Amino acid sequence: MTLILAIDQGTTSTRAILFDQGFRMVASAQEEFAQHYPASGWVEHDCSDLWSTTAATCRAAMEKAGIRAGEIAAIGITNQRETTLVWDRKTGKPIHNAIVWQDRRTSEMCKRLVAEGFEEEVTDRTGLLLDPYFSGTKLAWLLDNVEGARARAEAGELAFGTVDTWLVWNLTGGQAHVTDATNAARTMLYDIRKGRWSQTMCDRLGIPMSMLPEVRDCASDFGQTRPDLFGAPIPILGIAGDQQAATVGQACFQPGMLKSTYGTGCFALLNTGDTAVRSQNRLLTTIAYQLDGTPTYALEGSIFIAGAVVQWLRDGLKIIRTAPETQPLAEAADPAQEVVLVPAFTGLGAPYWNAECRGAIFGLTRSSGPAELARAALESVGFQTRDLLAAMQADMGEAESAVLRVDGGMAASDYAMQFLSDILGAPVDRPKVLETTAMGAAWLAGHKAGVMPGMDAFAASWAAEARFEPAMDDSLRDARTGAWKRAIEATIGYAG
Repeated sequence: MTLILAIDQGTTSTRAILFDQGFRMVASAQEEFAQHYPASGWVEHDCSDLWSTTAATCRAAMEKAGIRAGEIAAIGITNQRETTLVWDRKTGKPIHNAIVWQDRRTSEMCKRLVAEGFEEEVTDRTGLLLDPYFSGTKLAWLLDNVEGARARAEAGELAFGTVDTWLVWNLTGGQAHVTDATNAARTMLYDIRKGRWSQTMCDRLGIPMSMLPEVRDCASDFGQTRPDLFGAPIPILGIAGDQQAATVGQACFQPGMLKSTYGTGCFALLNTGDTAVRSQNRLLTTIAYQLDGTPTYALEGSIFIAGAVVQWLRDGLKIIRTAPETQPLAEAADPAQEVVLVPAFTGLGAPYWNAECRGAIFGLTRSSGPAELARAALESVGFQTRDLLAAMQADMGEAESAVLRVDGGMAASDYAMQFLSDILGAPVDRPKVLETTAMGAAWLAGHKAGVMPGMDAFAASWAAEARFEPAMDDSLRDARTGAWKRAIEATIGYAG
């Protein structure tokens, strides 16, 4: 029993990866699933897709490795955060599709609560802002808009969960209704300083507390899988939301360490140790991880569209067939053109938090084409990251940029990472193992199972595959940043 099975349930696909004790990938499997857009700004998943792809990829990874359940010491889970599910406790049947973290249907609800002066209370207790991004208003919407849901919830018949909770419920055959502190911290219902669900938040949003799962450490006993799933029970010993799992996987264990993950969105986390820093720049205060009952906090900046802008080039504009095509295309762009793309397709995240903004392109000429759009798309991720890090430095009082550790699919692009380093004016380190999110979940479970080393030894095993050093002239960096800021201001102004 020396292998760890990591489940990485993401926004567009589910992966299962088997790791050995030396943190090496033994086998993996991945399945994409459908995205549903029932109205403008609405994003949903079929709850059964999240579960079926999880079970299927776990079995496929085990089959590829030629192993049985008895050789797996534990399961670790990492997941898309904030996505909201509600199901019947007796039948396990969802009452509605999952409402995805990108969904903006509760914008008006959030505006009303801000106008009523409630955002200060939200930030004080949860570290979050009043935005449709988080689970709380999504859950309130389900209770108010699914026929009979509120009465059933008040009668104790319904269970709420983020994706991790839904997966554990199904893995254990409904025996465990649990979550971890990092996922709880993203619901807008959890007091991150007191370490418990907030009665105040639940009352204001009309959420019966009986719906909520039990909150545990990131490395904890979350139950065992049903024997019939994989041939024998496997303990579930680790859970962390995807960005927190990536923070662990990047070994950002010391205050001041910084990582940024480039998946569908981009998420930068700065470890602030045992201090829950209150941002003055509209960043989020969150839990990076919780071990042995003690939370470690972080400042987080969230960008809604990072890798998704490449998907837009592929699926929306159809100017590429695969993501790697963006690099040679961007390199071929006319350097004399200054096309700027603000990918606010579902609003702007940190530090702007404007749910009404939509995407905009500036600087087009008659000769602008796919190459210029590809370059602008890749560069938009660097510009947005610069905004995040500038806000973090303002909150922490740091005079200079730290080294940024990067991961996620877009981190594989040398062009995007070099531009990121250039526009930040700071080094960017890309690790040898890009699957840091799954690695973090695997380490949490493996350490709890006693088959993986402690924090110090794990941190010592981290190694960079490449370091990107800034090569852009200061005056050019200032000019490019100025153009980006003007584009942002115009985008916000157009939204009204």
